Amino acid sequence: MSLFLIALAPILAIALFIYYKDKHEKEPIKILLLAFGLGIFSALPVIFVENYLSRKGASTFISIYQNAAWDAFVVAAFTEEFFKFLLLMLVIWPNKNFNEKFDGIVYATMVSLGFAALENILYVKNGGVDVGVIRAFTAVPLHAVCGISMGFFIGFAKFSKNKADKILLIITGLVVAILIHGVYDFILMARNQVLLLVFVPYIFIILYIAYKKINIHSENSRFNNNNNNSSI
Repeated sequence: MSLFLIALAPILAIALFIYYKDKHEKEPIKILLLAFGLGIFSALPVIFVENYLSRKGASTFISIYQNAAWDAFVVAAFTEEFFKFLLLMLVIWPNKNFNEKFDGIVYATMVSLGFAALENILYVKNGGVDVGVIRAFTAVPLHAVCGISMGFFIGFAKFSKNKADKILLIITGLVVAILIHGVYDFILMARNQVLLLVFVPYIFIILYIAYKKINIHSENSRFNNNNNNSSI
């Protein structure tokens, strides 16, 4: 039970933070739970696709950096972010409660946290307390940042009146999440001492950028009475 709590504590902390930052019009709890559940469900196809792609890479690439790039950007980042993105767009995007830009961040983050919760439980179960503590400050925030970054652009896309801009923003949200995730994994998988020196700074940088993105959509909420431009 203690390992279970250690695995879920950072998930809950980030979820509560995002819920708190949604100051102007809270999302229904049942829709947030739905988004979280979608994230958990997304892990099922991810397992099969990652196994296939991992075998494909192992039989194709020889260089440690080629393998690291394949595993980081394709096996892990692309697969995980794509399936989270797919379920977000299929189920949450059409929902009537997605009625302002900040909701893109809220729902995309909840989907990401659902995936991270299941992944974290499995890692902590096998690795113990030390793994749980490390992941609480690394892997779990990473998934949240990917959700925030994806949701930031999808929030813009949802209310864009130009079809071309809408499509571009949706694609940008997915690509940015993949790149953030891929760089994180590549730093660890390349096993290069120089690259590892930038690992902690990278975590701080992506957290800072994600926080700025949260504030942009929060302050420009259409439900923010202090916002003079109600059309934003």
